[in-house]
Amino acid sequence: MKKAFALLLALLMLLQGTVVFAQGDNTAEDTNDAEIVVEGTEEDKEDDLEEQELIPALEYDYDLLTVGNTTPFDGKFFTQMWGNVSSDLDVRLLIHGYNLIEWRSEEGIFNIDPSVVSGTILTQAPNGDRTFSLTLYTDLFYSDGTPITAWDYAFSMLLSIAPEVAEIGGNVRPLEYIVGYDDYISGQSQALSGIRVMNDNMIAITIDSAYLPFFYELALLDCTPYPISVIAPGCRVADDGNGIYIANLPNEDGTVDEEPHFTAELLRQTILDPETGYQSHPTVVSGPYTLASYDGESAEFEINEYYKGNSNGLKPSIQRIIYKTVANDSVVDQLATGDLMLLNKTVSAKTVDDGLELMANAEGFDFTNYTRSGMAFFSFCCEQEPVNNPEVRKAISMCLDKENLIADSVGAYGLPVDGYYGLGQWMYQLINHTLPYPVEEPEEGADTTEYEKEVAAWDELTLDEVTVYPFDVEAAIALLEQEGYTLNKEGEAFDPEKDEVRCKKLEDGTLAALELKLLMPEGSAVTEEEVKTHFIDHLAEAGIVLTVETQPMQELLLSYYREQDRDCQMIFLATNFDVVFDPALTFRPDGEGKNGYNPTAIDDEELFELAVSMRQTEPDNLLEYCQKWVAMQERFQEVVPVIPVYSSVYFDFYPRVLHNYNIGSNIGWGQAVVGAYLSDAADEEEEEDDGELIVVDE
Repeated sequence: MKKAFALLLALLMLLQGTVVFAQGDNTAEDTNDAEIVVEGTEEDKEDDLEEQELIPALEYDYDLLTVGNTTPFDGKFFTQMWGNVSSDLDVRLLIHGYNLIEWRSEEGIFNIDPSVVSGTILTQAPNGDRTFSLTLYTDLFYSDGTPITAWDYAFSMLLSIAPEVAEIGGNVRPLEYIVGYDDYISGQSQALSGIRVMNDNMIAITIDSAYLPFFYELALLDCTPYPISVIAPGCRVADDGNGIYIANLPNEDGTVDEEPHFTAELLRQTILDPETGYQSHPTVVSGPYTLASYDGESAEFEINEYYKGNSNGLKPSIQRIIYKTVANDSVVDQLATGDLMLLNKTVSAKTVDDGLELMANAEGFDFTNYTRSGMAFFSFCCEQEPVNNPEVRKAISMCLDKENLIADSVGAYGLPVDGYYGLGQWMYQLINHTLPYPVEEPEEGADTTEYEKEVAAWDELTLDEVTVYPFDVEAAIALLEQEGYTLNKEGEAFDPEKDEVRCKKLEDGTLAALELKLLMPEGSAVTEEEVKTHFIDHLAEAGIVLTVETQPMQELLLSYYREQDRDCQMIFLATNFDVVFDPALTFRPDGEGKNGYNPTAIDDEELFELAVSMRQTEPDNLLEYCQKWVAMQERFQEVVPVIPVYSSVYFDFYPRVLHNYNIGSNIGWGQAVVGAYLSDAADEEEEEDDGELIVVDE
């Protein structure tokens, strides 16, 4: 089965490859399938080009790569505890490295990173606890030349769960799967017993049997080293034989202060200071590049001379990188003039069309496209009236003309989604029959009973039972009236001919009006006018008033991640799912505190339990995992914490002087650029293999 899983995800990578596309009529009967359209020939393209005056090739500085992305920075370049904007994630991939594990896209599995860990011993206790003892290489260094040791990984683990981080607004990781976590967090134990530092180059991590099985088991070892000398000066990690904890460094005279140096106030200064904090200006790092400057709009990077290379033996060769926020309406012009050399994650239909037009009218450009493992959505703030009522959320969903909104914003490069998934996720591809089932065929003459039974089980898996909320304003009105929204602001019967907003009478006699506020990020691929035409106007027909406020991404994310009190009921955003798809934390109810990883504030125990059940699947049981995935999708649509809108195809445009840019087999461009290089030397294979196009169509 493990071989089948590797084959499955290898096939997924092939699906994320490309086919030639030309404009023309195309149809597909199944509106749930991603349709790949192939029209036109190479001869047709050559004939068209002969009739056009080509823009001459540009001259570039081969020591500098300028990258543009339409998603603004949030400046959170250190962990996702304060948010996880895709532009920030790209920066993290550039400057932080040497994680204990890595995602191998080619095989579709997690590995212990063989460039970081020289040896692994796995032991299992009688109670089922599993201990991974990892020996680290001794040639790991930070960008200032200081060694990276097991103590650095231990510090990263302790920092990620520290109450002091929570005090300064960080969403700490609930490492419940580490033995001793509960006792350590509650204060019953001084040390985290499930992590031991055996010596400078060996760390042992023990997974609690209660958390097993876990579908992505090796992902539980996820840990990137961070320098304690920069983030918590005056502190050290100690292990007296019972586990790890943070202690004070001795003074020069050998004495040790009684008051702890590791405090929220210290971290507020070292992490969050807007000018010098490690959050936005990390100086000592472990990745292929270092951050040379950052001003909120652009960031500049230089090669980290101490970086030894990744597990494929690749090291960076492009000396400098400038990464900046760009506007959708100007990015292709900047690419054409050479102001940009890599346009990353393009999704707007107009921008993609402009980019493809540039390909047809200019020499020396190319593109890569790949399906998105995420979606665009309207997120509800489920703690707010009146959207704390799931029936109201359903009625709002039925006022969205999703089909035409997609047509105007991402066009043929996106498909509607009705659940918590993206087109690029292997689970969706399997259940949608875009990928072959990961079932090994029996040898000729062998008994086929079990094989046929497993194939039949896969055949039964569909999303047919997942609720779809059709665009139907009349049905929305009926649902609102059922929930008591039958009055106007004067307490009289609502008259759609003269009244603007529906109200309902509460138990205390006051009237609650369906007046909502939506936050949208500035520069969104979906414009405010498109939202008005295909959503707000239809809400008005149903008696719901929705006002829109656009905000800079940084400000909007404070509301989205619940880092400040919210005065809105909805937020429009897009997300890319982690490779480790574990939504249990996202759907976990707040309980006694505020779960910042749950941006919708959804409080549904059944949805949470289904997500937990999904992750509690043996790593090689894909069928069971997908069955649970479908069950989770069904419940998700029943409680509607968000309105899913679309998933799409990303486009990266660049000049052909950029070689070995393999974005399809990497998590992001920050990884793909390691091993890439700039040169005007022709590559025969690249000359013959022009950029090709994936198009999804209804």
